Formats: sequence, C-alpha cells, structure tokens
Amino acid sequence: MGLVANLQYAWTLFVEPMNAAHHWGLASIQTAFSIFIVTETWLVPIEGWLVDRFGPRPVVIGGALCAGLGWILYAVAPNLAVLYVGAVISGIGAGCVYGTCVGNALKWFPDRRGLAAGLTAAGFGAGAALTVIPIAAMIERSGYQHTLIFFGCLQGGVILLLATMLVRPNPPEFARSIKRVVATKIDYTTGEMVRAPVFWVLYAMFVCVATGGIIATAQIGPIAKEYGFAETPISFFAATLPLLTLTLSINNVCNGFTRPICGAISDRIGRENTMFITFLGEGLALLGLMHFGHNPYLFIVFSGLIFVFYGDIFSNFPATCADTFGAKYAAGNAGTLYTAKGTAALLVPIASVLAVHGGWNTVFIFSACIAIAGSVSAKFVLAPMRQRWIEDSAKQSERLAFRNTYDPTPLGSNE
Repeated sequence: MGLVANLQYAWTLFVEPMNAAHHWGLASIQTAFSIFIVTETWLVPIEGWLVDRFGPRPVVIGGALCAGLGWILYAVAPNLAVLYVGAVISGIGAGCVYGTCVGNALKWFPDRRGLAAGLTAAGFGAGAALTVIPIAAMIERSGYQHTLIFFGCLQGGVILLLATMLVRPNPPEFARSIKRVVATKIDYTTGEMVRAPVFWVLYAMFVCVATGGIIATAQIGPIAKEYGFAETPISFFAATLPLLTLTLSINNVCNGFTRPICGAISDRIGRENTMFITFLGEGLALLGLMHFGHNPYLFIVFSGLIFVFYGDIFSNFPATCADTFGAKYAAGNAGTLYTAKGTAALLVPIASVLAVHGGWNTVFIFSACIAIAGSVSAKFVLAPMRQRWIEDSAKQSERLAFRNTYDPTPLGSNE
C-alpha cells in the first residue's frame, strides 16, 4: 500500500515539470490524474470479485506490473494520449493493490474492522511521506522523466515481491465471535447491496467528503504556486525544505496516521458518530485554508488538517460497508463503494476551471459545503437507515434459522 501510494500522492510534484516540458496545460495534465483515480476506483469491484474468487496473490502481482508500467509510460509520453493510457494502466495497478489489501483486512479482523481497515489504508496515506522528499530532490537533480522511471521500476518490483507472501484470510474463531459494533448477520452479494437504498446514501456521502481531499491532493501544488510561496524555504527540525515539499510530506503523514485512529474510534463510539466529527472537521479545515492560507505557516497547518479529517473515509467507509453487508463478499462490496472516490475525482478538472473563473475561494467554499453536508447526513440520514437495515437483516436471519430448524430438507431435494 505504501509503495503504490505515490501514484496519487506524489503526482502534484510532476505536474509543473511536465507542463514546462510539453506545454500541455495544467487542466489537460490534471485530466490524467482524474483518469487515474476513476480507473483505480471503478475497476475495484471487478478486482474485488477476483480476490473473493481466486485469492489476493494473483491480483496484487498483476497490480505490481501495471503500477510499474504506468510510471514508465508517464515518463516517455510524447503526447496526452499516451499520458492518459499510462493513467489507465496506473489506475488498474493501484486498484488491484488497494482493493485487495483493504478487503483482506476486513476479512482477517471482523472484530476490529475500523482499526484493521485504518491501519491498512494508513500505508497508502503515509507511505508516500517517506518518498516525497527523495522524489522532489530527484526531479530537481535529474528531471521528472528519470524520476518516474526509477521509482516506477523500484516500487513495482518490491510490490511484486511482497505479493508472493499474501494468503487467503482465515480469521481465528475468537475474532469471529466478538462484535464490538452492530453488524448484519447476513452476507449480501454485491448485486444485492447495490439494490439497497442505504448503499447509495453511503456512496453519496463518500463522494461529498472525498471531493475536498482529492482536490487538495491534486491542486495543492498549483495553489501554493499561485499564492507565491511554493519554493519558499521553511526550516523544520533542523532541515530547510521548499514549502511545497514540506507541506506534501506533512499532508501524507497526517493522511496516514489518522486512518487507524479514526478506525479505532469508530469501533468504540460508532461509525456515524465518527463520520459526523471528521467530515465536519474537513469542511472547516477547507474554509480555514481559504481564509488563512496566504500565510505560509498557516497554509501548512490547514492543509495538514484537511488530510487529518479526510483520511477517515478510507477506514470508516470500508468498515461500515462490511458491518452493513457482511464479510463474505467484503472485497467486492467495499470495492464497489470505493468507486465513489473515482466519481469525486471527476470534479478535479472542474475545480481547475472554477479556479480560473472564480478563484480558489470558489473551490474551497464548494468543497467545504458538500463535506459539511456529508457530516450532517451521517448523523441524521445514514444512522437511522442503517439501524433499520441491520434490524431487518437480524429478523431475516432468525426466520431463516427457524425454517432450517423445522425444515432441514436441502433446497432442491426431491424427497
């Protein structure tokens, strides 16, 4: 997860050098980022189905090959068409790794799904923090093309090695018997899940909250450049770094460490209560960046806060999905919900257009409003809907158990 994260979280470092080399325009280059996110997320249901059927190892091996090849295509792309093909291949690779790892965590630890999903997703959030500084330094020293090829081969190769160590989940009996949160007793297939209204409420909330974080991920570099301090040297723990490089490192750390924390909190106080707090926090952090972000130090602070709260969606939503629809098809189901991130990514080019015509304040206000709408929906829409769904599933489970007790004849028997 940490090795595949740079496909997303280090992207902003390559945007300006790529535009300087080819003059394709920021909006056109950022379209590749949207294609990557859409491909990464919208194909995860298929990849999750493959994991549920064949196990995690072959899926992640394929993901490792695609992740490495995608970076190489980014480097050698002579035109936007090849760049977009590289985005598709990179997205397939990232989706294979991400969907498999999160789905596995949900199955391995049914008693602590929030924490397990959060710890796993933390690799994706914080993993890039270890390499942002080396990537930025290599771009400065050797150019963005050499950097893409080097890190593509390195990261793809290590993911391939680690993929051979993955095994099918087989949680211990004590974990299966412990329930810290209210959860369904029935395993729903993906087809059954998408017919449930509660799923679409979850999906809409995911889109609302993911939008602010994804826009910040893709646009934090251009925003810092427009504010005039992207290259401003900032001293931090006896080191002096350009403000943008330091901001990205802090953002990735914040995005990573908050995921297991929020997951663990949601195991204790409930999924919707945690969502209400964190989604509201993201909206307020976006407004804070709008009002105070022209100060370099407050830019770093509020940018980091956005990612502190944004990271919750990657632990809380998969856990909520498994609680609501069961663990048997968790990889496919959580992957289907994860496509909401791709839907949110479609708004990144729109954010670029809004910034041109209305300024970044328009983008911040839009993102903050829908994040806050997601917060309110968690408490007052999702919570009662999910409670009714789980109660109905419990009644259905009892009816099935009663029927099986008094009518043990196997279905399809002629006797």
